[in-house]
Amino acid sequence: MHVAGRIEDYALIGDMQTAALVCRDGTVDWLCLPRFDSPAVFAGLLGTEEHGFWRMGPVNGPGGRPAPADRRRYRGDSLVLESEWDTPRGTVRVIDFMPPRDGAPQLIRIVEGVSGRVPMRSQLRMRFSYGWVVPWVHKIDDRTVAVAGPDSVWLDTEAETYGKDLTTFSDFTVSPGERIAFTISWEPSHKPPPAVADPEGSLEATEEFWREWVEHCTYHGPYRDAVVRSLITLKALTYAPTGGIVAAPTTSLPECVGGVRNWDYRFTWLRDAAITLSSLLRTGYREEARAWREWLLRAVAGDPENLQIMYGIAGERELGENELHWLPGYENSRPVRVGNGAAGQLQLDVYGEVTEALHLAHMTGLARNDYASLLQLKLIQWVEKHWDEPDEGIWEVRGPRRHFVHSKVMTWVAVDRTVKLIESGDVDGPLERWKDLRETIHRDVCENGYDKERNTFTQSYGSQELDASLLLIPQMGFLPPDDKRVIGTIEAIQRELSTEDGFVLRYPTSGADDLGVDGLEGEEGAFLACSFWLADDLAMIGRVDEARKLFEKLLSLRNDLGLLAEEWDPKAQRQVGNFPQAFSHVPLIDTALRLTASGAYGG
Repeated sequence: MHVAGRIEDYALIGDMQTAALVCRDGTVDWLCLPRFDSPAVFAGLLGTEEHGFWRMGPVNGPGGRPAPADRRRYRGDSLVLESEWDTPRGTVRVIDFMPPRDGAPQLIRIVEGVSGRVPMRSQLRMRFSYGWVVPWVHKIDDRTVAVAGPDSVWLDTEAETYGKDLTTFSDFTVSPGERIAFTISWEPSHKPPPAVADPEGSLEATEEFWREWVEHCTYHGPYRDAVVRSLITLKALTYAPTGGIVAAPTTSLPECVGGVRNWDYRFTWLRDAAITLSSLLRTGYREEARAWREWLLRAVAGDPENLQIMYGIAGERELGENELHWLPGYENSRPVRVGNGAAGQLQLDVYGEVTEALHLAHMTGLARNDYASLLQLKLIQWVEKHWDEPDEGIWEVRGPRRHFVHSKVMTWVAVDRTVKLIESGDVDGPLERWKDLRETIHRDVCENGYDKERNTFTQSYGSQELDASLLLIPQMGFLPPDDKRVIGTIEAIQRELSTEDGFVLRYPTSGADDLGVDGLEGEEGAFLACSFWLADDLAMIGRVDEARKLFEKLLSLRNDLGLLAEEWDPKAQRQVGNFPQAFSHVPLIDTALRLTASGAYGG
């Protein structure tokens, strides 16, 4: 029986339209086709092997199951994965990748003999609709096809295959230099079969794609390897046809193993996408920024008053949340959710993040788009009327709405950046009125969101709680880093929200009624983005050595391939939450840039 690996045991491969997770033992446990948000063909990650997987490895483990690979790596700066096993009979390598799409989506696995003669086994169990539907598997000519409803998946290989236990097997032996390829391709079931793959040609083209893309990176500092791997990951999370960026390629990987904090992240949050855009712009990737801006304009359309916090990857608005009752969940973490009910929430901070992204695009010379400027003005007109309302905040609480300090700060950012746009002469607007609004919001936050006795800003007006999002106050320019209120807030968060390891929790997760501000039971791990924010702030207030040490401790949490999930469980010492997570890799890039600029690095 296959049991999903630890979250950090997985590698990411993808084609910028969907992605697969490959475990150390050579098992693909997660793949949605044809898009990130499509139903999974392999859902073993959230269940058992009955829910779909594709295992490839040497026949040397118990029951013929492969042991974890002895080594694995990405080929240079690419998304081509190599896993190697040393066995009593020799060494074998498996090369896994998904070529950037020019037709049907493909997952290609090339088995290469390195030394000796190694017996290998491929086990392919396709289950459509997140493991719910067993397809009809049959042969057409020399090809194996699995069909169910609207989907068909085609297997192409020169190796002999056979069916057993509703699974397609292949047993073969590889010698030094011998290469045997397996490809699965998806196609709508009513259409003709997809073209037969050219695995070797596709491998060469995929490596070339990534090599050329990475050459555009303008960062050449001491953390280049970590930054480039994070940039590749962000690119892999971008849906190429539209420019939309998913928060993560997975759903329902738990924030606390065994708990209920399991969400679907295969959508485009305006916040996550905006901060991703900022990191891409600062590292030389203007084309991705242009594509995202176009996606934003299409998604918002002519209706900025009804801006959603998140959309589907093509701009869809309806993201209804459902539970998949037949999946037991990752390590029995239930429920498994698809869709996301947070889409209907009010999160005022989104207006600030979107405006900041548009402002940065403008400042870095991205070609002017008149509708983008018009959209920015319309968003501020909405903010002018609604900034003083309570909301669900950056963390999407499912408890009562509050006047979250971070939300108010980000409405100030929205107004501030728009004032600067008007002052630049590029657009016309009520400059003096909005300068007054900017001052009004600033004064309101400082009067109602600041605890004078403790010298710290608080999570919400009238609250005693802290919140890691307050670390963004100096980074957004709301107050200068040397302001005593900023320094007091940073030190309070270090005291009250840090774990023993020095990592930062988002906020306290339990209150007197056993439900925290978020309205949910249970705990969660340290939110990795917050810890990067702390490192940023420490550098900004001159504690650069402390910032560097925290940053390098955070780098050590990445898995062997440089990937981060959403959170770190300090008790279990493992990654938790959806994986890999854009909201973790973006601040990694930002902190590396800040530390490099300050000269705060070792060596």
